[in-house]
Amino acid sequence: MALFAELRRRNVLKVALLYVVASWLLLWIVRSGGITRSLPVWTETFVLLLVAIGFPVALIFAWTYEITPAGLKKAADVDQTLSIVYKTGQKLNAAVTVLLVLGLLAVFGERLLPKFEFLVPGTPQGERPVTAATPEEIRSLTLGNGLRIIVWPDHDIPNVVMYNFVRAGGRNEYPGITGLSHFFEHMMFNGTANRAPGEFDRVMEAAGGANNAYTSNDVTVYQDWFPRSALEIIFDLESDRLQNLTSDADVIESERGVVFSERRTSIDDNNFRRLREQMYATAFIAHPYQFPVIGWPSDIEAWTAADLSSYFRTYYAPNNCTMIFTGDVTPGEIFDLAEKYFGPIPAQEPPAQIRTIEPEQQGMRRIIVEAEAQTPLLHMAFHVGSATDTETLPLSLLLNILVTGDSSRLHRALVEEEQAVISVGGYQDEGFDPGLAYFYLTLPPDGDPEAVEQRMLEELQRVAVDSVTDAELRKAQNILLVDFWRGLATINGKASALGNFEVFNGDYELLFKLPEQVAAISADDLREVAAKIFRPRNMTVGILRSPPDAETKE
Repeated sequence: MALFAELRRRNVLKVALLYVVASWLLLWIVRSGGITRSLPVWTETFVLLLVAIGFPVALIFAWTYEITPAGLKKAADVDQTLSIVYKTGQKLNAAVTVLLVLGLLAVFGERLLPKFEFLVPGTPQGERPVTAATPEEIRSLTLGNGLRIIVWPDHDIPNVVMYNFVRAGGRNEYPGITGLSHFFEHMMFNGTANRAPGEFDRVMEAAGGANNAYTSNDVTVYQDWFPRSALEIIFDLESDRLQNLTSDADVIESERGVVFSERRTSIDDNNFRRLREQMYATAFIAHPYQFPVIGWPSDIEAWTAADLSSYFRTYYAPNNCTMIFTGDVTPGEIFDLAEKYFGPIPAQEPPAQIRTIEPEQQGMRRIIVEAEAQTPLLHMAFHVGSATDTETLPLSLLLNILVTGDSSRLHRALVEEEQAVISVGGYQDEGFDPGLAYFYLTLPPDGDPEAVEQRMLEELQRVAVDSVTDAELRKAQNILLVDFWRGLATINGKASALGNFEVFNGDYELLFKLPEQVAAISADDLREVAAKIFRPRNMTVGILRSPPDAETKE
């Protein structure tokens, strides 16, 4: 009790209490500033370090110079303003002031002090990039339930983008449930156990946000764009629909009708997509890429509640999702919110692997689709590799040379010089499994599809034999790199690129190796790719034209 009384008499307890209160206030200010003003990720750690060192040092000096016999004697013999405690206190105050000034300068200068996030445990800061080409501010983290999160801070504007890549697409379906992945894209906006249908959009829009989604053969992707002030609202909304989605019978039937109507307008009443649907169904005889993403009509009509429940439980599990955040955020706050909102969602058994491999095509395949059409359509498809195939990037450059822009080879030859077609275009699939290189041409009303097909094969064979010129290659490389850097100039482009490389290539850091890989491609690489792919026995040809009786009536 005597020691306690002496501590109280000498104001040591009051000073300690004041130090604790001041430290708490300082941390609160820093945390608030980190949220509203986007302070560097290590700022809170720096302040914690300062507090953690300063408090014990202050107690040691108080004990040594205020409680011990030597300290008491000195206090009695010397004016307090000349005591060791007083002078030491002044020096400590000066040192703390200097450190605080340096800290503030580092906060706003961002490079004057090292990053301290590794010194104090607490908020997970995620894994740092491994390669030197990757921006050092990017962080990644996998939660205990398998949810993969990647954060790329960009503080140019106070906005944020979130992409959620769900590994569920047309390839995960089979006859009877085709189109179910796309159907869930609709259902994810139609109510949970906590929110009514449409409330997801209303809450997000009220907070200044917007959203969208799309479904492909391989994935379903949900996109949110919002101000950083709505960050926690978005986490609440997204976690709610990921774990509490409801399957109300009336809502299911309503959305079934919406999807069926979408199919009629986007496929049945669209000649381009009608022909493409038949092309994929013909080019693939084993792999589920043969199924239309929107689903076959009979399957859309026949989905059951059990189908929906099983599919959602299997594919909408955290261990089957990858989330990307870019914009005015810090990795620490994203990981904290992710742990709070998504951490409690349990993982599920991983979905069954797609084991079917499309067998090599044994010969040219042909289809003719008859539909009311003012102009004939000619589509030509060749089997190619997956996103990770070594031939994918050279083929991308080759397609750029062949069909991108008015100066491309096929446009100049077939549209401008020969006027055999009205337009020509193309693309390649870059999915989990081998896909197609796809060309599409629109002919004039009196066009000859067979003659145009022959000219297309001649041009493709010319590349397979003679390759391309150095000028064409440099132009294609420049276009691809310009598009690459332009995409990364926006937070939306950053989120899309990071997610696609992480999901389809297995590592987001491969994104930043792309410029080097593009520069290393030669004209010989393009020639070899063309010779391997553009073979008649590897080709499926589709023609859409008016039925003969319609032509007679005209």
